[in-house]
Amino acid sequence: MDAEKLSCGPCPIGRGLARVGDAWSMLILRDAALGATRFDQFRASLGVAPNILSRRLKALTDDGLLEKRRYSERPPRDEYVLTAAGRDFLPVLQLLGAWARKHHAGGAPMTRLVDAETGAEVHPLAIDAATGAPLGTRPLRVID
Repeated sequence: MDAEKLSCGPCPIGRGLARVGDAWSMLILRDAALGATRFDQFRASLGVAPNILSRRLKALTDDGLLEKRRYSERPPRDEYVLTAAGRDFLPVLQLLGAWARKHHAGGAPMTRLVDAETGAEVHPLAIDAATGAPLGTRPLRVID
């Protein structure tokens, strides 16, 4: 896949995938949403090789989804926090999870998404802001 070509092409899906289209990046954003901020926290949660994690954190920072902040000078240590763009991506992850729970629920039990204050299960749904119609229920077309 030519991420360079996708990142500046006319398709917004291609542009988005060029920035967060691999599993590691999405899982890092998931963990950041759940409170992980430090390299060791991401590594422990994901079991990813340090070089891969470093590259993904750098890419997510360069693309403006995470912000790198220094939390210790001696020794120098940084943490990674979601930016506004990173927080805006979270509903995409939640919708992906809802899709997987519906269509790929076989095997081990899956985690559920619940409201942190009420404990009520959350069922993500993407809707058209203008009509309120759930996306995927009406035909759409792309125009230039």
